[in-house]
Amino acid sequence: MIRIPFLDSHTGGEPTRLITSLPFDLGTGSVADKLSTLKKDHDDLRRTVLLEPRGSDVLVGAYLVPPADPTCQFGVIYFNNVGYLGMCGHGTIGLIASLAYLGKVEPGVIRVETPVGVVEATLRKNEAGEYPNKVSVQNIPAYRHLTHIPVTIDGKTVHGDVAYGGNWFFLCHDHGLEVNMQNLEALTEFSWRVREQFSANGITGANGAEIDHVELFASTPDADSKSFVLCPGKAYDRSPCGTGTSAKLACLYGDGKLQVGQVWKQQSVVGSIFEGSIQIQDNRIIPTITGEAWVMSEGTILVDERDPFGKGI
Repeated sequence: MIRIPFLDSHTGGEPTRLITSLPFDLGTGSVADKLSTLKKDHDDLRRTVLLEPRGSDVLVGAYLVPPADPTCQFGVIYFNNVGYLGMCGHGTIGLIASLAYLGKVEPGVIRVETPVGVVEATLRKNEAGEYPNKVSVQNIPAYRHLTHIPVTIDGKTVHGDVAYGGNWFFLCHDHGLEVNMQNLEALTEFSWRVREQFSANGITGANGAEIDHVELFASTPDADSKSFVLCPGKAYDRSPCGTGTSAKLACLYGDGKLQVGQVWKQQSVVGSIFEGSIQIQDNRIIPTITGEAWVMSEGTILVDERDPFGKGI
């Protein structure tokens, strides 16, 4: 029997499953190197802990790994139902809150090495409750790569910006759809069809990078903007999406609609809110995303070697 301890949290409704110890050695290289080893030799573990019957398409996983960068306290590798993520904003908020729950961190600045660079998370003091759960994540640099790119679906042309916030996004405003919980099926289908047009029309991120997230925006009286985000595995993000909000901030700054230090409130389709702002360092846009996470459950995943679905469905 294989036993894998886990801790589940959610950030604005989007779950993160933290795996604090791995049953194999990934070597002493960078977190990016460790990710390469995972992809090549140990992808079965991702399937086991995240796919049905032990998980679901909505879950995002996080492996806690030793950092190579001596300035970092932790390393992390994020993954989902179809593969791996360079960075994950809601996951980092969930990671830090989970580590606080476990007693591994105290309020203050925590540096975390990800496959795409180092992020700084600030755990806020909490006067009430069992553990501090409000976290600000200073992300890696975000930028807009392409502006007002047309995509045609069933004779209707919409436009979007291609931007990077730790993952690649297509950010669209003129889709004409209602962004609410009652319209999830239509939002999902439309976003997926938009994504299918990228490869067909040669639309990519920098250096041919795949654009694997689609973000649809709408107005709301409760925040500066409301969004629906479709993730790579065709599950929608319950949170406002940290890397997606980072990409949005880069576009807003480029359009002159966001000033340095100005707080932008981004609401998700389920109603949760992240607060975002930017700094400029060495002519690069550095986003900071703030949100709250709650630990939901902890336990042990059991994998019987006889189980035909031990590696997921």
